[in-house]
Amino acid sequence: MDLLSVESAKYVEDYKIFLKFNDGYEAIVDLKDSIFNDKRKIFLPLRDKIYFKNFSIRFNTICWKNEADFAPEYLRKLQPVKEELSVE
Repeated sequence: MDLLSVESAKYVEDYKIFLKFNDGYEAIVDLKDSIFNDKRKIFLPLRDKIYFKNFSIRFNTICWKNEADFAPEYLRKLQPVKEELSVE
């Protein structure tokens, strides 16, 4: 099997992102707890929602301008958001 990677990502709201992986899995994940519970300085800018929603896909995952990222395997294991949210 190929290396797991994020194929597409779209900001939804708050700290939620819709992710589509190369294995076909799709989910909306909430990264709020991941960002606010991690004390590493690299994640501090992501607490600002304006900064948070300006990510791109690089190195097979979502990444921010300060080089903060989450491993695709970590993102894939997050519990998906339960409520129905429309992603356009």
